[in-house]
Amino acid sequence: MEPLVLGLIAVAVLSDVLSVRFSTSLVAAGWDWCYLLALGFSGPTGALVVAWVTYLVSFAIRPFRASALLVNLGSIGITIWVSSVVLEALRDLDFTAAMTAATVTALAGQVVVVAPLTAALDGVRVTTVLREARIVLPAFIIQAGIAVTLAGVYKAFGPEAVAFAVVVVVGFAYMLQLLVQARRSATANANLSWGVLSGLLRTLDMRDPRAARHCAAVARLSRDIARQAGLSKTDQQLAHTAGLLHDIGKFALSDRVLNGEGLTEADWRGIRRHPAIGADLLRDISLYGPVGDIVGAHHERIDGRGYPHRLAGEDIPEIARIVAVAEVYDTLTAADTYRTPTTSFEALTILREASGRQFDGRFVEALALVLAGQDMAYRHAGDVDFDRELDIERRASEAART
Repeated sequence: MEPLVLGLIAVAVLSDVLSVRFSTSLVAAGWDWCYLLALGFSGPTGALVVAWVTYLVSFAIRPFRASALLVNLGSIGITIWVSSVVLEALRDLDFTAAMTAATVTALAGQVVVVAPLTAALDGVRVTTVLREARIVLPAFIIQAGIAVTLAGVYKAFGPEAVAFAVVVVVGFAYMLQLLVQARRSATANANLSWGVLSGLLRTLDMRDPRAARHCAAVARLSRDIARQAGLSKTDQQLAHTAGLLHDIGKFALSDRVLNGEGLTEADWRGIRRHPAIGADLLRDISLYGPVGDIVGAHHERIDGRGYPHRLAGEDIPEIARIVAVAEVYDTLTAADTYRTPTTSFEALTILREASGRQFDGRFVEALALVLAGQDMAYRHAGDVDFDRELDIERRASEAART
């Protein structure tokens, strides 16, 4: 066996010992460049030996499902074969370009082949596996650069490149471990945060059956208004999240107040405090600090006569002005509110009459454009679903990336 292949096997095995396991079948080991380098100088046979021996050693050290091993062996075999075809087709033109093309083909092929098979083995959706794979996308890109760079170094200086590679891969794998551990911690915190928040919303819904539907409707309307107004995708999602959580502060109100039964002035003071209570709650959960500012201002008015801080005009966060429009529209039109529901046209008329005083007219008109292309179910939130709008898995994943 060639010295280069033996050296690359040793480095690959060392890298695998430092690998990070994302799920039962998805592993980030940081040694793909080893078999790619072998492919460039020893051909597909040498590359297969490096890859297969490393997988088998990994299986012996840390046993996992035999089916997952077969998936790994088979998928790496396919990608190496396809990459070797690309390499040989371009080798005579330019070696560096040929290695780059073969490397990109191999790493892309791994995703295309492995993702659906991994999803089938773990019993999850392919999109779930792809989301996990996105975490290490920068690592795969770095590996491609390592493979191409070391191919050039090896061609110029020989085996000394392998010794250099050992130092590179140890540092690379260690940094990857730190990255993934940080991601896992962030995801766990996000899951906990959204678990608490969704629990509060569901408890609020048990006390006030209108709560969950109303929050889901406001979330959907807020996102769609933000999109129609030309806000960025990030702000659209922020509007959706703020809409979903805008009434979280009502958790502190009594059942009597929630039902609107014989409200006293003290009760009204409590009601006017619920935005501030919600904001404080969300600020305590650091991942959702920006949402807290929006929730705290969603009952402010353009003319400064709102609550709890009597903000006016541009001092009110832009997305809070969106949520204010969405909330009042849903309150006016929904069948389960405490008042006789109005038609969509009547609700828009009321909102327009209050534009410039209570509401930002820009977002009232954006709502009108959103509603123009929608059916009655959307206009009166008859088809809104709280769980679909909540989508904890997606929110936790997004929070972990921020």
